[in-house]
Amino acid sequence: MPLETSAEQPIPVRTAARLIGDWIARLGRVWVEGQVAQLTARPGSGTAFIVLRDPVADVSLNVTCPRAVLGSIVPPLAEGARVVVHAKPDFYLTRGTLSLSAIEIRAVGLGDLLARLERLKAVLAAEGLFEVGRKRSLPFLPRTVGLICGRASAAEHDVLENARIRWPAVGFRIENVAVQGVNAVSEVIDAIARLDRDPTVDVIVITRGGGSVEDLLPFSDEAMVRAVASCFTPVVSAIGHEQDTPLIDLVADVRASTPTDAARRVVPDVREEQTRLRQARDRLTRGVQTLIQRETAGLTALRSRPVLADPVTGLVAPRVAEITSLRERTRRTITHRLDRAADELGQTRARVRALSPAATLERGYAVVQQGDGTVVRDPADVETGNALRIRVARGEFVATVERPLGQDQDALG
Repeated sequence: MPLETSAEQPIPVRTAARLIGDWIARLGRVWVEGQVAQLTARPGSGTAFIVLRDPVADVSLNVTCPRAVLGSIVPPLAEGARVVVHAKPDFYLTRGTLSLSAIEIRAVGLGDLLARLERLKAVLAAEGLFEVGRKRSLPFLPRTVGLICGRASAAEHDVLENARIRWPAVGFRIENVAVQGVNAVSEVIDAIARLDRDPTVDVIVITRGGGSVEDLLPFSDEAMVRAVASCFTPVVSAIGHEQDTPLIDLVADVRASTPTDAARRVVPDVREEQTRLRQARDRLTRGVQTLIQRETAGLTALRSRPVLADPVTGLVAPRVAEITSLRERTRRTITHRLDRAADELGQTRARVRALSPAATLERGYAVVQQGDGTVVRDPADVETGNALRIRVARGEFVATVERPLGQDQDALG
């Protein structure tokens, strides 16, 4: 039943502490998994004190452990180890604190760790965090390289030295963090966030030297993997050696086998680039020279042709001859056409002349017309004294009618 309290009817602290203790006591024994963040075992004391931490949620619980239980663990328990604790929750009324009283502690074996990593790997792969399509390409020449590494570590030295040998002007922003142990995950995640917020950082390198599976375990932590996946800046992972493959290698944009390989991938080699520039310049020079030589040879070939060597003979003379030939052909054609037309005209004139009245007049006939131009066809059309116009072949003359012959013939008849 819920406890009925109010501002007017509060309960004493001891009552609240007792009720909380009673409720926790009813939980019974539980199995808890975590990472040993701190281990305190004072000589002569029968109890050891452990701080058990959840590396993902960054939550800790205090564990009290009898020395006999601690001594039974093989190999001996050390800070950073992953363990499973069988314990009973206890609430101390006088201090108002919660702790676990360990009954049994089991170290998580390598096989269990690897199996859990495989299960986590399958979950993250199903979410698409390892897809090649989401990986970004590295900039050709970054302004600043963000480097996450252990303080004064060999990995830091390898990256800095090899990068500066390859490109002396490269700049670094170094974040020194714990690269193993209980604080490694949180410190690396915080460093990633800081570098990702820096607009001058073009690429982030996360590196550390080799080690055991347990030493590299923080770099397979789910929280760190998701932090790298959500990063806007390209990330290069250089953890351990070639054979080491923590999960961060799968989610990073580029995986480097070693810290030295990371330096090679992040910045170009100035000598190689100078060599490429010389080679490109030589190729361009050869290409331009070849083009000039080809065009020069083409111009020489054109100039050596007769048409360009002697333009008058090669160009003008053939055109003059062609035009002269065309003019002659045109003249012949026109002359032929005129001659044929003249012949046709002569034939037409002959036909017209043969059919003309003038031809009849040439044979001695004449055309008789009255004064008004009317042709006389009948003697009855004229009278004595009429003036008539007589047209003959060579001209015309005027005649006067003395008497019409037709009238005399009628009288005779």
